[in-house]
Amino acid sequence: MAQIVLFHSAYGLRPAVHAAAERLRAAGHIVHVPDLFDGRTFADIEAGMAYQEEVGGSDELLRRAVGAVAPLLAPVDGVVPELVYAGLSLGGSLAQNLALADEKARGLLLLHGTSDLREDAATSIPVQLHVAEPDPFETEDWLNAWYLRMRKAGADVEVHRYRGAGHLFTDPDLADYDAEAAERAWAVALDFLAELSELDG
Repeated sequence: MAQIVLFHSAYGLRPAVHAAAERLRAAGHIVHVPDLFDGRTFADIEAGMAYQEEVGGSDELLRRAVGAVAPLLAPVDGVVPELVYAGLSLGGSLAQNLALADEKARGLLLLHGTSDLREDAATSIPVQLHVAEPDPFETEDWLNAWYLRMRKAGADVEVHRYRGAGHLFTDPDLADYDAEAAERAWAVALDFLAELSELDG
């Protein structure tokens, strides 16, 4: 069992995010789904990105994400919980930033999104990325640079590509949806999380 915090995309905390959380819970994991948009959801990504800028941009969302995770890191019987950070698109960017800042992070699961890394970034966590091929938001050059930087930081990285799928291909309510790619991605992701759970010994 892993304790996972799952961050939503720029569309907000949509039904697909809750469905993803339920899929993970059904596999035996504890899953937290913070709402960083104060209940707002959007029908298109442009509106979601505009709302992000309206509330203060990526810095404000990162502040909200840190605030949402802080209570989950409270020591239990003197032991700080080891979280798996996960995110969808924009949420992947937030998850990556938090995971690399958390020395006790168990792992990082990214679906549809990544973030830049500082030159001095250092981590040994397992990282798994699922991304469309091609993806307008995660270009080939960007992903190559991201992979090399993540490896340089010390992470154990897996990248899974889904040719022909839309950017947010796991969301059944979006035009990006690709049922076959989504099922393949979740199957691989669940195996990854099961392996992380085994690290408990």
